[in-house]
Amino acid sequence: MSKNINKIAVLTSGGDAPGMNAAIRAVVRCCAFHKLECSGVFRGLQGLIDGDFKELGPRSVKNIINRGGTFLKSARSDEFRTKAGRQKAYDNLKKTGIDAIVVIGGDGTFRGAKVFNDEFDFPIVGIPGTIDNDINGTDITIGYDTALNTVIEAIDKIRDTANSHNRLFLVEVMGRDAGNIALNAGIGAGAEEILIPEQDMGKDRLIASLKRSEKSGKTSSIVVVSEGDQIGKNIIELADYIRENMDKYEVKVTVLGHIQRGGSPSCADRVLASRMGVTAVDALLNGERDIMIGKSHNKIVSVPFSEAIKLENKIDLDLIRVADITSI
Repeated sequence: MSKNINKIAVLTSGGDAPGMNAAIRAVVRCCAFHKLECSGVFRGLQGLIDGDFKELGPRSVKNIINRGGTFLKSARSDEFRTKAGRQKAYDNLKKTGIDAIVVIGGDGTFRGAKVFNDEFDFPIVGIPGTIDNDINGTDITIGYDTALNTVIEAIDKIRDTANSHNRLFLVEVMGRDAGNIALNAGIGAGAEEILIPEQDMGKDRLIASLKRSEKSGKTSSIVVVSEGDQIGKNIIELADYIRENMDKYEVKVTVLGHIQRGGSPSCADRVLASRMGVTAVDALLNGERDIMIGKSHNKIVSVPFSEAIKLENKIDLDLIRVADITSI
């Protein structure tokens, strides 16, 4: 065990994700298990600059494992992007006697953490918390499973109306740069087509596919659209194009939006968050830093921040094939 670490801070940054509270809980209680002090940092990286800290103990995190969002709050910080802002953060950490940080967030959070570690040689370990599941070096991120279940439940309800009225529904899900939610939820919900940023399907191919579905006897269709898909300027423009080229269907648009971020985390997310939270504290005590805790082949692993922040989001081509086959 590292003799240099007696007090660990934990914070959440970037977009909230179900399971973040479970991860905070695990960090706090693992600190208590090892007889370490733990401070919660409110409002993410900005909270480091403002010195917005609160001492946390095992009872401070009771009854939060089932809650969505993050009770420590989250915020993006432009000030942390500056050298002066990071210096304020470092000064506050040293003044408060904090020896290391566990950060829970996504790509942007890890980039900031890496810069901070490089500048001040300050021990930081990251936990991937984002519903987009777009972090390199981990098979899954905290919040992704819950978001998928939320999307599936919503699409199942939309399909009831689609079937009742011979409608074509375009359902937009989150994923500006990654189509993981759209692809997996689309397969799970039995969508006729799935549009993702990684593949430019093109309007003509989409229309041809929908017409094939119509000829095969389908009286309604669901098209799942990732918000980052480039087939049109936006989902409304895409709906107008379909209306111009297909008169059999009444075309409707549903944007699921931020309901995908909220809600009580699934059991899978609670367990994943708990495993990662405990491992993050253990890693710091073992002298590790500048790393993210990930999951690979059902094993919890350590991944350097330099690898985690690489923009290498690769869509599973086998899943695309499965989607094509099962949607005929």
